[in-house]
Amino acid sequence: MSSQQSLRNIAIIAHVDHGKTTLVDGLLRQSGSFRENQAVAERAMDSNDLERERGITILAKCTSVDWGGIRINIVDTPGHADFGGEVERILSMVDGVVLLVDASEGPMPQTKFVLAKALKLGLRPIVLINKVDRPDERTNEVLDEVFDLFAALDANEDQLDFPTLYASGRQGWAADDQHGPKDNLDPLFQKIIDHVPAPTAVSDGPFTMLVTTLESDPYLGRILTGKIESGVAKRNMPIVSLHLNGDKIEEGRVTKLLSFRGLERVPVEEAQAGDIIAIAGLTKTTVADTICDPLVKEPIASQRIDPPTLSMALSINDSPLAGQEGDKVTSRMIRERLMREAEGNVAIRVTDTNEANTYEVAGRGELQLGVLIETMRREGYELAVGRPRVIFKEGENGERLEPIEEVVIDVDAEYSGIVVEKLGARKGEMVEMRPTGAGKNRLRFLAPTRALIGYHNEFMTDTRGTGVLYRIFHDYVPYKGALEQRRSGSMISMASGVSVSYGLWYLQERGPLFIGGGEKVYSGMVIGEHARGSDLEVNPLKSKQLTNMRASGKDEAVTLIPPIRMTLEKALSYVAEDELVEVTPQSIRLRKRHLDSNERKRNSRKAAE
Repeated sequence: MSSQQSLRNIAIIAHVDHGKTTLVDGLLRQSGSFRENQAVAERAMDSNDLERERGITILAKCTSVDWGGIRINIVDTPGHADFGGEVERILSMVDGVVLLVDASEGPMPQTKFVLAKALKLGLRPIVLINKVDRPDERTNEVLDEVFDLFAALDANEDQLDFPTLYASGRQGWAADDQHGPKDNLDPLFQKIIDHVPAPTAVSDGPFTMLVTTLESDPYLGRILTGKIESGVAKRNMPIVSLHLNGDKIEEGRVTKLLSFRGLERVPVEEAQAGDIIAIAGLTKTTVADTICDPLVKEPIASQRIDPPTLSMALSINDSPLAGQEGDKVTSRMIRERLMREAEGNVAIRVTDTNEANTYEVAGRGELQLGVLIETMRREGYELAVGRPRVIFKEGENGERLEPIEEVVIDVDAEYSGIVVEKLGARKGEMVEMRPTGAGKNRLRFLAPTRALIGYHNEFMTDTRGTGVLYRIFHDYVPYKGALEQRRSGSMISMASGVSVSYGLWYLQERGPLFIGGGEKVYSGMVIGEHARGSDLEVNPLKSKQLTNMRASGKDEAVTLIPPIRMTLEKALSYVAEDELVEVTPQSIRLRKRHLDSNERKRNSRKAAE
């Protein structure tokens, strides 16, 4: 058997939380990639702290298993639409996909997104109905829905004739029939080997490889991963890198050649065409560039990535408390970090702005941008972040176009009315409403992206935390008009110092507070929400006047209502146009863009003119 015939490259694709990473855990265990006594964390592929905390995959990761003498390179891809850029790149270097669908939820927005990308590339998916052990499974209906989705996405006859498996990733079994046998994942291994073709790479040509992911290693420098399209890669061989337009970027040597074995990257002396490898030794090459033999002049064509739809302004933290919690506070450090992110993440775009020390970061959605900011604060950065804004486009006839999203909501029937009302007020158009059993409804809307900024927290409140909301970019459409703005105003501190419980006690009747007693505040900081629509300047430092007169009655007890603590996501969705979110390694604060009261008044007058 040739080296290519003994190789399979597959990606596992699905909607968020349908069980991709748990399934990969099972494949690793049952292929013998772990020793019997080896301690391995659950969801081993989710190595990033944020991935573990949120229970989602953010970065695509490659692993490799051996089964029956055939090596299977497996890529675990993100399931959230905001990280779709990762999915699109990965699909270009595999020869088959396993499409996971939850046996209860069925095809969801991201299922449609990833499947459309796979079908467009001509891949023939294996459909795996996962979680068939759920008490609310509806396996047969879900299979019909999957077939309808294939047909709706214009799948060809070969793609429509997809093999189907039934599985429980958590219990570690797959079978050709939903009732078993429930022994192991061998049927899935066998189906991958039988159904997914071996890589169609040219083994005797000059070496070429398209870079699909990039990461930094403290010892090896930049590590570039991709599939060898032709030729053989050897350690220490001379290489060049080419830009998409054919320009030469740099020359170098393969200082390290790494192949995937289980969860580890293992140094190898050479790798064959069709294999997925990682290369170290280049300093400027990035994602979508071609690494090749010096004789090659034509780059490999790469997949077009969907454009960003949302942007945020990031700037240095210039509040009076700046530099007290973080050690990376200068604009140069922030710019370098953002450029490094944009280099390895093709769905992120960073541009300089006319304002000094301010950069515009554009991405796929609030979650993707929020994850970037959360990662930076954990690395010791301090930032000031503006309200997210949608990116408008100009149509063929000069009309203004805005992005709209497909929103799928699973909610208890009793809360359907408030959800329909709220999204209707946000110019959302309901396209489907159907019962899904157990007193729940599934609602499907098309709504403007800008209308959904900040809606998730309101949605969770309206549905008493029981609703589930998924959203994905749908299309650009003509501008739908102005939206209703936040009705409440802000309580703004007029003094700097440490907040006093006595002063806050009098303020809490004006609206909910974001701080408690004994916390640092400064003039211009937003410390609460004013129930009325206007901003209100207040003094949170006010303390009780002391006199030498004995009080005739008992002193009033100071009892504070627990403050609303702002998470990063909550703050980004709450902040108004004239406000910023101050992000430090230890704190999330809201503040006015202009801290000085007189400057705020001047700017509001200018805006009104």
